[in-house]
Amino acid sequence: MKEEFIKWYSPNLHRDVQMLVFGHAGYPVVVFPTSKGSFHENKDMGLIGSAHWYLEQGLIQIYCPESNDAQSFYNKNIHPHDRIQNHIAYDKMICHEIVERIRLNTSVAKVVMAGCSFGGYHAANFAFRHPGYVSHMFSMSGAFNIRDFMDGYHHDDIYYNSPLEYLPGLMDGELWNMDIVLGTSNWDICFDANLKLNECLKNKNLNHWLDVRQERHHDWPLWKEMFPHYLSRIKFN
Repeated sequence: MKEEFIKWYSPNLHRDVQMLVFGHAGYPVVVFPTSKGSFHENKDMGLIGSAHWYLEQGLIQIYCPESNDAQSFYNKNIHPHDRIQNHIAYDKMICHEIVERIRLNTSVAKVVMAGCSFGGYHAANFAFRHPGYVSHMFSMSGAFNIRDFMDGYHHDDIYYNSPLEYLPGLMDGELWNMDIVLGTSNWDICFDANLKLNECLKNKNLNHWLDVRQERHHDWPLWKEMFPHYLSRIKFN
């Protein structure tokens, strides 16, 4: 299985960014790490290994960027306004420095967004904010409200990065072309969050699947079971 390490200076984050890319060809899949996770977390925890068949067959390429959570949502040393601005800079980095470059360098117009735990939030938020760039969104044990990180501070940029708040008002037609999976478990600490987003998606008649596994914990064994299953939903040429 091909593995490539990439490091570059991000004009959006004003710092170096690191990413691992797995696979030699195939449909692009961007996988976010969990809270404050590194670019190699998904490899270290076995999530990439769970998709080895797809990678070895040249069906997918997986892009694993580092997070910016320590500078945004989890940075209690700065004002909440600066936290959300740092997250917006990360969103721009993902969009302009990774996704748009993937689209330029491949024949695929859209990408898959995926992630576990807080990575599930990032996958969902990016997909809903940029539906024209995303064909599939696989959130595994994600949560979708960022108000708890903002210490009661209110701002439009917080609203427009909290999917449970802004999604009901979105009317971009590309949303109805996206395949959306919400993976969770009845033991998952994010179970209620997934039920809420499921209701929001149902109210908009958006194509999605709420996959509730039984008696499984919010942890890597569950996500390693889900990820290859969800990859089978991609229509490979």
